[in-house]
Amino acid sequence: MAQEQATRNEPILVLGGTGTVGSRLAKQLTHEGFPVLVASRNGKKSPSSPPSIDDQHATHVTFDWNDPDTWNNVFTAAKDGIRSVYLIAPPGILDGDRVMTEFIDFARDRGARRFVLQSASSIEAGGPVMGKVHAYLRELGTQGEVEWGVVRPTWFQQNLAEQANHANSIRDESKLYSATSEGKIPWVSADDIAAVAMRLLTNVDPPNTEYVVLGPELLSYEDIAQILSEVLGRKIVHVDLTTADLEKRHTQYGMPVGYAKMMSALDTSIKFGAENRTNDVILSVTGAAPRKFRDYALSVKDVWVGA
Repeated sequence: MAQEQATRNEPILVLGGTGTVGSRLAKQLTHEGFPVLVASRNGKKSPSSPPSIDDQHATHVTFDWNDPDTWNNVFTAAKDGIRSVYLIAPPGILDGDRVMTEFIDFARDRGARRFVLQSASSIEAGGPVMGKVHAYLRELGTQGEVEWGVVRPTWFQQNLAEQANHANSIRDESKLYSATSEGKIPWVSADDIAAVAMRLLTNVDPPNTEYVVLGPELLSYEDIAQILSEVLGRKIVHVDLTTADLEKRHTQYGMPVGYAKMMSALDTSIKFGAENRTNDVILSVTGAAPRKFRDYALSVKDVWVGA
């Protein structure tokens, strides 16, 4: 891919800028000297966000998908205009594609030209939520209206330490729950996802395509439990649930029923091989080898150690 943009005057808007991928993307962009608008619902730097952001190049702004006034404020904060936007869907909303396409048009009217969407490896263009946004961006790109890219990562390594349903059960019960049976996943690091996204946002040549972002090794939940057992020095057990029981578990952690159904169904897809694949996207786009799960687990193992 071509070298980075010549101009660094126009800030890059990172929606979900304090989230798992967004915070890491903001960190990488600012450390490379790119000005970034870090958007979140409270508009403040998150003290719990693991990576540090270079504040010399970051401006924290309030953004709420359900409050169009905040959309205006974001563009007001960008004195030199916004050319590129990283899009992350509203959490837990199954019809989020509607508001996302509205925002894309809003941003285009104000000069935004490049849009990079974070979707998922399990969602094709035209599929639910991000899939519809993916198809919309592709259509606009075909018409020459935008530059676009879609990042489609598989399941995050960070889920096991940063999502309460996994982190709590590993720490407190020495158990890991799923409905995937022996299905394997190419678990990917959020840092690697962010590194791919940074290239798509900053390279001179627009990506105008999608990238399925996969980790370097295929690991079942049983494999993950074995690695965690070795890292933590105690036995971690994988508990294979039915889809219905996993759905119930998700709702107990506050997930909306419709979203819990979708997430549980994805585990069933994994069970039957939907994520049983690898590729070289991370290496080919970033030039760096993807991070392995054991290395990540060693770096955050204290999260799973009980009091």
